[in-house]
Amino acid sequence: MNMLISLQFLQHYWWFLIALLGALLVFLLFVQGGQAAARWIARSEEERNLVLNATGRKWELTFTTLVTFGGAFFASFPLFYSTSFGGAFYVWTAILLCFVLQAVAYEYRRKPGNVWGARTFDAFLTINGVLGPLLLGTAVSTLFTGAPFTVDRFNLAEWAGEGDAVISQWATPWHGLDALANGWNIVLGAAVALLAMTLGCQYLMNSVADETIACRARRCMLPAALGFVACFVAWLVRLLCAVGYAADPATGTIHAEPYKYLHNLAAMPYVAVVLLAGVLLVLRSIRMGWRGSRKAIWFGGSGTVLTVLALLLCAGWNHTAYYPSLVDMQSSLTIADSSSSLFTLRVMAWVSLLIPFVAAYIWYAWRAIDRRPLTRDELREGGHQY
Repeated sequence: MNMLISLQFLQHYWWFLIALLGALLVFLLFVQGGQAAARWIARSEEERNLVLNATGRKWELTFTTLVTFGGAFFASFPLFYSTSFGGAFYVWTAILLCFVLQAVAYEYRRKPGNVWGARTFDAFLTINGVLGPLLLGTAVSTLFTGAPFTVDRFNLAEWAGEGDAVISQWATPWHGLDALANGWNIVLGAAVALLAMTLGCQYLMNSVADETIACRARRCMLPAALGFVACFVAWLVRLLCAVGYAADPATGTIHAEPYKYLHNLAAMPYVAVVLLAGVLLVLRSIRMGWRGSRKAIWFGGSGTVLTVLALLLCAGWNHTAYYPSLVDMQSSLTIADSSSSLFTLRVMAWVSLLIPFVAAYIWYAWRAIDRRPLTRDELREGGHQY
């Protein structure tokens, strides 16, 4: 019994860490949002360099968080990793390619002898800025809407033709592109992309000391914010009214439950409070940004983290199937049947105690880099430029 309780605690603990990493990743997508908004905010070569140098100083944080998010998922819930990353490889490959384009663009756009020209790499950054958040949001939405896969744990004893044990199988030849057939997945993807652009504009207002850039960022933020609110509210209302999959805590049997996610918020009022607080903070940041406040990004960022954290906790806690199967209900994944062993989770729990120190270092580096807002004069003085 003690072992069971300990395992349950660690499963919930690691789902919390996964949810927190996912929430931080969505906030850090302001880099992509700033890249997407640059086309409307920057109208000269100097202004474009100013905007992209501001976002370029933070792009490694987003990329590192994405890799850490995937690695933590692999270590703590390997069955999800093998099912989604192994089955839906088209969409995950597209996401990774988007981020590779970003890395290449920041590395080479301003290098001497660049035969392609800076405009080519600017286009790469725009592609990453639009498609990166859109595809990530669409993929995350499948945690609620489901995907066409089957899981047979008895296949560990069987061997495929090439000598690999096959546990999870995708039921269609689309391998992740199926998510685009569900309009609600695209709605969440659009919400994430528009939120990233909203946060990107707020970040530029905070980190660039230029009145022209700040004024255009403020004007660009409002339509992106209004679009985000419309998409997110529609998706959230639909989610709370949708049928979810629940697991019997005694037998592990999966069954459909109407209003499952609404029931989750009622059963976990602390999660509902976090969700409400996050939404209110994001709305306040939009109001502050429209009024020209440089502090809007901090309210928008903290609100984004709280909102996404609450949604992901709602997806996995309270005996919920966090990755429903659309072709075999009993193949749906829960944190109880898809996690690593007790030993693995315990060892990783000790490692996770280093997270506060890493977070403190990131915060210190962030403040050191942004101690002074970026100016046109600073770019003219030379030094490293993206």
